[in-house]
Amino acid sequence: MSVTKSTESAISGYPQAVALSDGRSVELRIIGQSDRDAIVAFARNLPEQDLLFLRVDITRPEAVDNWLTNVASGATTSIIAYDGEQMAGFATVDRAPARWTRRVGELRLTVGHDYRSQGLGRHLSSKIFDIARSLGLKKLTANMTPDQRGAQAAFGRLGFTAEALLTDFVEDRNGNLHDLVMMTFDVDGLTDHALQ
Repeated sequence: MSVTKSTESAISGYPQAVALSDGRSVELRIIGQSDRDAIVAFARNLPEQDLLFLRVDITRPEAVDNWLTNVASGATTSIIAYDGEQMAGFATVDRAPARWTRRVGELRLTVGHDYRSQGLGRHLSSKIFDIARSLGLKKLTANMTPDQRGAQAAFGRLGFTAEALLTDFVEDRNGNLHDLVMMTFDVDGLTDHALQ
């Protein structure tokens, strides 16, 4: 995968400022190499509970380097939020590399503790959702544990529905098993139905 015209078009409206409910303004921009150290610092300041469920350990610089390589290749598009020089959160859409799932994207979102319940998660989820649609993705997924009710509500407001509950499907950083909720959104509606 490489950065395409659709990717360039999807990210052309950045940076942009958004207002939080407490009156603060944060800047949303497309992630880049210059954000590496801020991402690591942000991750290292997340509560331990948040780190349990990150797909990759972004407290490790080499994991962030891999993420940024995926961004540079066009496989991943990410928005990062800054409050001045401090990173406040991020949202990502990863595209599936296999030909038969090339129109499927997974959305991920993390908001810093000091920015929760202020509307940043809503802004980030809405913006990354718009980017995913502009990239031509037809099916979007979001995965979370059942106790991440705020994330489920945010994606539910975008039209996502819970499609599966997978028992003991994910393992946290401490080796404990957890259920996984898979939420999906069909951009164009369902086109292929199982026989009844």
